[in-house]
Amino acid sequence: MPDAPAPAAVAPERPVRTLDEHAAAVLALGAPLPVRRVPLADALGAALASDVVSAVDLPPWDSSAMDGYALRGADLRAGAVLEVADDVPAGDTRTVVVAPGTAVRIMTGAPVPSGADTVVPVERTDGGSARVAFHDVVATGAHVRARGDDVRAGDLVLRAGDVLGPAALGLLAATGHVEVPVHDRPRVAVVSTGSELVTGGGALAHGQIHESNGVQLAAAARAAGADVVAVRVLPDDLPDVLRVLDELGTRADVVVTTGGVSVGAYDVVRDALVAGGHGELVHVRMQPGKPQGVGRLPSGTPVLSLPGNPVSAHVSFEVFVRPLLRRMLGARDVRRRTVRAVLASDVTSPAGRRQLLRARLGWDGAAPVAVPVGGPGSHLLGALARADALVDVPAATTHVAAGETVTVLDLREGDA
Repeated sequence: MPDAPAPAAVAPERPVRTLDEHAAAVLALGAPLPVRRVPLADALGAALASDVVSAVDLPPWDSSAMDGYALRGADLRAGAVLEVADDVPAGDTRTVVVAPGTAVRIMTGAPVPSGADTVVPVERTDGGSARVAFHDVVATGAHVRARGDDVRAGDLVLRAGDVLGPAALGLLAATGHVEVPVHDRPRVAVVSTGSELVTGGGALAHGQIHESNGVQLAAAARAAGADVVAVRVLPDDLPDVLRVLDELGTRADVVVTTGGVSVGAYDVVRDALVAGGHGELVHVRMQPGKPQGVGRLPSGTPVLSLPGNPVSAHVSFEVFVRPLLRRMLGARDVRRRTVRAVLASDVTSPAGRRQLLRARLGWDGAAPVAVPVGGPGSHLLGALARADALVDVPAATTHVAAGETVTVLDLREGDA
């Protein structure tokens, strides 16, 4: 028998909370982190700390939407032949003027010459370089992108709390910004506990398993916009757990543990939270993820203790840890988007417990469809890997029939 702390003679009665009550308690542990200005290249996944306005019109001048010929609309008729007076490629900084009765060959994105109000695509001409014949007509103003048609200088382009994805960063660059004010990313440390855990793909003895929660939760934290500063895997040894928690509390903004929070004899995270006076253990009326721990380390750093079963850890991260990290990141929307979807097959749920059932989102025409994957077991990691959504079954519901509409948490990553 491995060395381990003796269990308490009588396990204290745990407070019972709803999922929403526990989520609120966790969210109250954090606030947006300090602000700094960073180059756009370093801002992916960060959240804006203030509104941003455009420094320029976009486009900054009338520009061509097509490769073709710029001219005065009054000169265009089917069969017309005009002299090609000039070429204007993209990036041309000259001031070019189109005289009446002439055309200018122009490329997509190039400034429309003064006097021109229409662009005829090259496909509607003979493509001439000295003279050009027009096969048919287009409406006056066709294929011209007007100055400021997209954004005007001074327009609000992004709001405080927006998380910066690739498109947002492109917009910032296009509107004249080279750096932006963002909140610091939360620093996260992950501690995975269990004497049965083997790291690095080593050979397994009877009773051992490969460690996966540390890998999974660290990846989830990074996907939420956090920086992961440490991933530790520890045996069920109370002094070791206490020492590592104290150390990581000085390095991280949030410490996430997994395993050891139930009522077993060797649940050392439970004992560390209680013995160290770091937090409380609660039962949440949910499946999976009933046992949870929450508190603060001596450094003041929030510590969130999740169950050790991989599905329980994953679901707990999504509904408790991720919103806290997003709040600390400064994101305006801290929770996952929810959608209404048609359930593809019958499901049952335990009375009095809110079930978050793994599913995969699909489509039946324009309607979202939620296809349950795997069963309710909290050890079914193979099914978890195929899921990109969680069907939210209320605590008072024990059966949902195929074809009914349900609320679904969409786990697919959009922005960071």
